[in-house]
Amino acid sequence: MSLSNPRTLFGIHQFSPYSRSTGEFYGTIRVLASSSMSLSGDLIQLNGGSQRYPWDIQDGTISAEISLNFREYPNFLFELFLGKAPTTVLAETAGNLSTAVNVFGTSIISATAGIASVTVTTAADLKFGKYIIKAITATTVDLYASTDVDFRRGTDQSLLNDALKINAAPISIATDGAQAVTGFGITLTGGSGTIALVAGQTAEFYVSPISLERTEVTIGSSSDVFPEFGAIIIGEQKGGGELVDIEVFRCKALGLPLNFNEKAFSEAEVTAQAFFDSAKNAVFKVRYVRP
Repeated sequence: MSLSNPRTLFGIHQFSPYSRSTGEFYGTIRVLASSSMSLSGDLIQLNGGSQRYPWDIQDGTISAEISLNFREYPNFLFELFLGKAPTTVLAETAGNLSTAVNVFGTSIISATAGIASVTVTTAADLKFGKYIIKAITATTVDLYASTDVDFRRGTDQSLLNDALKINAAPISIATDGAQAVTGFGITLTGGSGTIALVAGQTAEFYVSPISLERTEVTIGSSSDVFPEFGAIIIGEQKGGGELVDIEVFRCKALGLPLNFNEKAFSEAEVTAQAFFDSAKNAVFKVRYVRP
């Protein structure tokens, strides 16, 4: 009888976290650079006197960590690692325009003396970004955009100065008057009374173009909750058909890097801590199958 072939691990296939309360999968990560289960323990040494070596060594604690290096950002990552589940809206055939709100002062957005509404008039011209309305006089405003990344959508436009202004001439706001913003698909409608904007005051709104999917998440609330979760790490299937996975019964992670690098796909590294599951009397389980 000869020695058997060595058992080896090769590659990474998936990382699939699941709810500890229902067992349902949150989803899966497939665009992985790496995933690993790291176990490191402490040995407690008894030293004393002139002896250079320990008199005794006993077992200390073991730290169990899951390291993930991935290149995709499914919604559940924000829920598990940042404490807030995103909201997703599908098929916005008319785009999306947030409600305009005052930022500095209160004169800009007003049903009577300011701008009563900011509405979509040409959905195909909507351009992604955050927009600022600034009063120039009692009856005119300028518009500013956070970015020109989407300015070739619909009618081509451009930023006009270093302050990110988008209108060449001041936009007039008249009583009950609708004023289209050329090439941007939006209209500013004046209030029902005498327009009395205060120069220098500002308001803001957000624009999303026609989309198949729009996802938003606001991070950092004092009520955000970081759930415990279970997870399965699945290795790549080898040429001989061997299969392996590691199931971690109870783990937790905090933090999610969001990296933007020049001409490169974003890559994030996250470390989750695994800990003892009393119900299963275990921390994790390894399965290996050789067909």
